[in-house]
Amino acid sequence: MNASPEASLRLAAAGDAAAMFEVIRTAFAARRPVDPPAAALSDTVADIESAIRDGHGVCLELDGELIACLLVSVDGDVATFRRVSVLPEHSGSGHAHQLIEGAASVASDLGCRTVELLSRREFPELLAWWQRHGFRVVREAEDGYVLARPLPLLIDVPTARDMHRLGLRIAALLHKGDVIIATGGLGAGKTTLAQGIGEGLHVDGQVTSPTFIISRFHEATADGPSFVHVDAYRLGGGAELADIDLDESLADSVTMVEWGEGMAEWLADDRLEITIERSEGDDVRTVLLDGVGPRWADALEPLRELR
Repeated sequence: MNASPEASLRLAAAGDAAAMFEVIRTAFAARRPVDPPAAALSDTVADIESAIRDGHGVCLELDGELIACLLVSVDGDVATFRRVSVLPEHSGSGHAHQLIEGAASVASDLGCRTVELLSRREFPELLAWWQRHGFRVVREAEDGYVLARPLPLLIDVPTARDMHRLGLRIAALLHKGDVIIATGGLGAGKTTLAQGIGEGLHVDGQVTSPTFIISRFHEATADGPSFVHVDAYRLGGGAELADIDLDESLADSVTMVEWGEGMAEWLADDRLEITIERSEGDDVRTVLLDGVGPRWADALEPLRELR
């Protein structure tokens, strides 16, 4: 699974324990000292190897070098992330987000519904980072806060008709002000999904791909939201997207941005991120639905029956 053109994610093997140990120890040693010290600083290579064997690990590599990793343990339908580590020289480059999203997909594949982790009380900046990435405090622990976030849904969609039906089901969950970022290759089914959403919202006009005009506005026909459908394929970045003045219609509309990954997240802290992948050798699509922020904490639950 690819995180970006430069970085790649993969599951850890027992042979990765030594390299993961070095990354974890370096990352935790670079933090401010706390009392009691972080348990990660007492780990051995054998501890990491055992954790991988008994659970799972996720590694993020850049040009073949391991720069970030974490451990995953599973209890029922809850996954716990531990030893979330990024080498200090690579912090602030988006790699932590890539690592977490990749690990969330792994946990979702394992049948988990929620991911939890511990954030130490002494690092309020880390707590704020986790909260910006969709985690919320669910309880206090001796050394800090236990944070949780619903995991993405993975839904297999066999046909275009099923993709349209999925759009109808998603539309039933949407409110004014919601933002959707849809990602997938050419022909993945993003526009078909958008057509289902538009029909479910009962908006005016036929929903078609807005590739050459960038965005289309579909007026609400009842008390529900309007629908703003954007295709960012030809845009060079977030600045060009900002020139469309989408913020003028955000509050009263559902805004869906195709090809918006990496450039449309600024539109809303709370958003629905949809990734569509096409299976090799057939027409089945796998749709990953990831609700980011408190607005989506439990909003996708009605769709779990489709898994």
